[in-house]
Amino acid sequence: MNSDLLSLSASIDSIWTYQDLLPVAQPRSGIAASVGATPLHRLAALDSIGPAIYLKNEGLHPTGSFKDRGSAVGVTAAVEHGVSAIGTVSHGNMAMSTAACAAGTELDCYVFVPDDIPPERLYNIGQFGPTIVRVSGSYGALYEKSLELEQTHDITFVNSDSPLRTAGQKTTGLEIAHEFVQNKALPDAPDAIVLPVSSGGHASATWKGLRELAEAGLIETVPRLYFVQAAACAPIARAYTNGASTATALSPDDVGETIAYSIANADPPSGTRALTAARETGGSVLAVTDKDIHAARNQLARRGGISVESACATTLAATEQLVEIGELNTTDHVVLVGTGSGFKEQRTGEIATVDASVEALETVLKH
Repeated sequence: MNSDLLSLSASIDSIWTYQDLLPVAQPRSGIAASVGATPLHRLAALDSIGPAIYLKNEGLHPTGSFKDRGSAVGVTAAVEHGVSAIGTVSHGNMAMSTAACAAGTELDCYVFVPDDIPPERLYNIGQFGPTIVRVSGSYGALYEKSLELEQTHDITFVNSDSPLRTAGQKTTGLEIAHEFVQNKALPDAPDAIVLPVSSGGHASATWKGLRELAEAGLIETVPRLYFVQAAACAPIARAYTNGASTATALSPDDVGETIAYSIANADPPSGTRALTAARETGGSVLAVTDKDIHAARNQLARRGGISVESACATTLAATEQLVEIGELNTTDHVVLVGTGSGFKEQRTGEIATVDASVEALETVLKH
């Protein structure tokens, strides 16, 4: 690896800053040419929780989630290799991202989604013009079927743990370390990274990127990796708690409803890799309740000024758990990976307002 990739004078303009570490060259046009380079926010207002907290704001990607990193590489490779179509299996974010990156290319795009997908997600995906296929049955079976179709049709599937998607998504870890290296007041990497986990693809990809940096001597140690799931659907967290070496699928009876829909994956294809990543870095896998997710989402908005999807709010809820059990302390620098924007989620509930006439506005102000 070229050590100039993380020089203090270097700047990050996209995932293609790390082109030497990616399997394809930067495309000349389309959103795939400019994904990445998302900001790392310092959220000092949340320091009362314990550690110094940062948030990697992946919601500022073109389609509002980290999935654009892997989709950019996957779609670019499909174009370069001359296949006819691109496809993915997704709860929503990955489908939207793949379709958006494919828009403007000659590729046909197919997205396979569960039949219980929320209607607002269908619109978000459909605006980019893919063929949307709603499929009944388990997510795991759907994933396996897509791999069979790839062998018999002229299509590339960029699913959650495909090598192309993993290559793009490892840039999350590369950018976090890069941003710490650039700041002389910080260590060369955070002490811990807290990441929502669904299929396990992003978790294992982030681990891969950080390992590459450590092996090249560009960072001293790989940060502790903490992965978080919603308690209603937490196969990887269950495996970690039970001391299991592999993450196995949950039965339908073990799965409940959760507001963190985008990480509700009962049969994660890369769950075992995520489990290994947590253990080998000295981290863990946690589960948090919907009540805690909701509270954390509100904290990030009201004290951090950032709207995240419910899946991302699991990271702050988990951080509070980790502080309570002594895993994180006030000397730690902790990065929460805000994997997606909250502006795509449909939310309901009472919002406090104050009614007043124009003449009475002065009585409303507190200062």
